Amino acid sequence: MADQPYTLPALPWDADAVKDVLSEEVVNWHHQKHHNGYVAKANEIETGSKTADKSAANMNYSEYGEMKRRQSFNLSGIILHNIYWGVMGGDGSADESLAVVKKLSEDFGSFEAWKEDFAAVAKASLGWAILAVNPLTGKLENFLCDFHNMGAVWGAKPVAAIDVFEHAYYRDYGPDRAAYIDAFIGNLNWKAINDLYEA
Repeated sequence: MADQPYTLPALPWDADAVKDVLSEEVVNWHHQKHHNGYVAKANEIETGSKTADKSAANMNYSEYGEMKRRQSFNLSGIILHNIYWGVMGGDGSADESLAVVKKLSEDFGSFEAWKEDFAAVAKASLGWAILAVNPLTGKLENFLCDFHNMGAVWGAKPVAAIDVFEHAYYRDYGPDRAAYIDAFIGNLNWKAINDLYEA
């Protein structure tokens, strides 16, 4: 449908692939309710912005202005969740022959130094830790994004992302966010991350 350009992608693995990180129930809630909610709202905004009264737009409040404010939140939510699911389902082993693993070691000093930094960013963030290529330096860097559309750097290319909003882990881990982060890192699919990096 022309007015519904955004769709919810299927999960790229079955529940067994992430059972050591997340319960099937949490995966289903997160994917079918949260992720799908961003898809639905992005489509709603796409349709609504065509008929909203643009002549009433102003910086204080207008229907059109609020739709545009929420557009980047929902579209970024879709993109980050696509990456989040896409890089899970591996065994966490980083093959040193992969270009992205070589680059991490080069840019962070070692793969272990990257892991330490990524975990620290994930612990400090309200919402996301994102491994991305910095467009100004070409280096891989861990970015802290408190919300889907806050903290991002224009032109940065994300290659891995962890959702640390409480809905992503609290049912399975309670307040032990560090255990969730460690389990996530231990479940990364480095071939999938490398594919994003090389693309």
